[in-house]
Amino acid sequence: MRPTALTVSELNKYIKNKVDEDEYLNNVYLKGEISNFKHHYTGHMYFTLKDEKSLIKCVMFKSATSTLTFIPKDGMKVLILGTVSIYEAGRSLSNIL
Repeated sequence: MRPTALTVSELNKYIKNKVDEDEYLNNVYLKGEISNFKHHYTGHMYFTLKDEKSLIKCVMFKSATSTLTFIPKDGMKVLILGTVSIYEAGRSLSNIL
């Protein structure tokens, strides 16, 4: 019997639901270095947070950027508090700040 194949959208939705249900991932501290920083005209900030072995794409929404006491720049070492989520339309794992 042949296994039922999921669509990419179905898999992303399944993963998003699992991640959203995980309490630990709804309030996680990350430390790393900012790279590929972009302050978008909408007010959102997009960047990659990386360490020696890995990276994760991040977004800080405009509603949260007003609390910053500094202007992020590539190469900055930071400690951030955020929520891990799946952006289904973009089909990638993201850290939402």
